[in-house]
Formats: sequence, structure tokens, C-alpha cells
Amino acid sequence: MTTEIDRIIASEFASLKAIRHDLHRHPELFFKEHRTAGIAAKELKALGAKVKEGVGVTGVLGYLPASDAAGNTKPAVALRADMDALPIEEETGKPYASSVKGQMHACGHDGHTTILIGAARVLSKIHRPRPVLFVFQPAEECGGGGDRMCRDGAMGGEATGGLGNPVGCIYGLHGWPTVDLGSVASKPGPILAATDEFVVRIHGTQSHGAYPHQGRDPILTSSYIIAQIQSIASRNVSPLDSVVVTVGAIHAGTASNIIPKSVEFIGTIRTLRRETRALAKRMFYSIVEGVAASMQCRAEISWEDGYPMTDNEPALTRGFFETADAALGADRVVRLSEASMGGEDFAYYGAFVPSCFYQLGLKPAHMDRYPTLHQPDFDFNDDAIPVGVKMMALLATRD
Repeated sequence: MTTEIDRIIASEFASLKAIRHDLHRHPELFFKEHRTAGIAAKELKALGAKVKEGVGVTGVLGYLPASDAAGNTKPAVALRADMDALPIEEETGKPYASSVKGQMHACGHDGHTTILIGAARVLSKIHRPRPVLFVFQPAEECGGGGDRMCRDGAMGGEATGGLGNPVGCIYGLHGWPTVDLGSVASKPGPILAATDEFVVRIHGTQSHGAYPHQGRDPILTSSYIIAQIQSIASRNVSPLDSVVVTVGAIHAGTASNIIPKSVEFIGTIRTLRRETRALAKRMFYSIVEGVAASMQCRAEISWEDGYPMTDNEPALTRGFFETADAALGADRVVRLSEASMGGEDFAYYGAFVPSCFYQLGLKPAHMDRYPTLHQPDFDFNDDAIPVGVKMMALLATRD
């Protein structure tokens, strides 16, 4: 079967590359992926797949039944790709660079969408031992499109608002600039972090900069808080565990000689264990409110529970490694020893079915560094498309 899949991919590669360049030229932000979704739906319909649009706002589901009656008694295997772009001005200089000012595919979702279209083309032409559900998902970067897809019943089949049989397991991939082209990487258990967000407003008393004793300084208070919340990692969590506390922006003041009435700062906390996630939130509130009170200011905290930890199911991940070893060679399959502190809303699917997420190598062998994710010079490597399509097709046909 591998030879047949390789032959189909080779015949489709030029067309898939053209699709990827077209998607790259027309990026769309979260929950606005109407054109991209339309392309995915059109491709699926051309293959004879059953299609449902508007799932999770702008998401698309495609369904190919198993090749025989026995296979159609089995749960479906789902393959997922995210479709949204980022609000970044592109600096690649490529002939197919973004035509939309201030928007670009800086995270490779154009490549992911193309790979899933390619997998659908391959799977429509080969024996399928069980049904396959293609999940084209919106709003990975912002908005939790994976959560919306799940809440719209995408994993439950026809009975819950999806298509066909209920899903038994799901695979997802992400192009990875630090992994060599032609290789894949993954690990069982936690592979990506939970991503919680916070907004803190410190309310003090405005005063002249020359007479600080007449006010209550929210800038000084905020500086103490920002320093102290780093003790969540250094003094509250085991050195062998992982937590990242980052303040990404601070907004305050109007003049050099005025102590302002309030300060706002925003940031994120990343964790890899549910217990650590709960501890970090509890300590964050305690420190922020306690330090503010000690400085005679008042803290107002807005907390947003972000994406959960992406947790690869061990048995499914073992199957992924078996497939990758056989298809690519063990020297091109990386067993990761550590998780990434980046986040992914692929995590939501894992609450419903066993899931496995893996990294697809993008870095050519001759390059020491490949432009990384969310940078204005990033561009998905077209040469990674065949490996991504092959892995998705093989994973979908595992018995």
C-alpha cells in the first residue's frame, strides 16, 4: 500500500502545491475562514465525500465510508487540520505572499489544510478499512475552534450533529521548523501546554510625581507583583515540573510627572499538569491580591481558562511510531523527551476520543535555522507536504 500511496502523492503534488500557494495568498483570521472552508468543501465534494459545512462556525467536515460493509461497523478515524491565519504583516518576499495587508499564514495552517486535502485525495483512491472523518477546523490561533467543533458534535457522528459513525480516535499534525525535513516527531503523554491568560488592573490613587506620598502608586505596585509572580515557578512548583509565567504588555500613565490612577498588565501562564495548572492559578490570585493590598492598592483580575494541555494517548502514540518507523525509517522518527510550552486547541478533541498530535519536519538539511512559527518571514515548506499526506493516509488505514 505504501508504494501505491507514494504514487498517488507524486501525481497530486503539483496540484497540492498550487492549492497551498493559493491559500497562502489569501489568509483569513479566526472564524472568518469562509474562502478557505469553501475550498476544502469543494475538494471533498469532488471526491464523493459526504460534507457538512458551518460546523464550529466556519469549520468543514468530510466523511468517506469504509471500503466494505464490515469496515462500516467500526468507529471512524478522524484527521484534523486548522485553517486560520495570523494578524502579522508578511515579509517573505515570495511571489505568492499574502495579498491581505496585516494578515499572513505565519504558522503553516495553509500547509496543514493542503495536507488534509491531499490525504482525502489519497484515501478516496485506496482501500479504507474503516470510515475516515476529515476535520477542517477554524480558529486555532484564537477562539478555540476545536472546542466549537466538539461542542457542535463533530466527534459523535450523525447522532450528535457530525457525519457518519462516531469517531474512535483522531490525529493532528503541525509543521515544525526545528525538525528536519522528511522527519516526524512526537511523544506519549503531554506534548503541548495548557495556555491560560490573564488581565490585571491595579487601581491606586493618582498624584503629582513630585509628591508620591499623596497618592498610592499602581506602577510601583505592579512592578512588585510582576517580580513576585515569578516565584510561582521558582518557589511553588517542583524544579522537575514545568510552568511559565509571562507578562506580555503593560499599559499605564500619560506623563513623566504624574503617578497614574491605574495600571493594566496582561500575560499568560503555561503548564503541563492539571495539578500545576490549578496551583499556578491559586498562587497567582494570592500574590496579586496580597501584594496590591500591602501597597494600599486594589487588584482586579480577569482570568481566562485557555486551551487545555495536549495529551497524547499512549497506545495511539505507539501506533503512530510503528507507522512512522515503517514508512519513513526509524532514523527519521524522533522520540521527543520534552513537551513544548506552546499550546494547541487540538487538546479539546482528546477529551472526547484518544488523540495523537505530531510534529512534521520543515527544516532542510542544508539550513542551520528555518524561520520559526509566528515570524513574518515564515513560510511552510512545500517539500513537507508529501510526508504529511503519507503519514495521514497511513494512520487512517491502520487497523
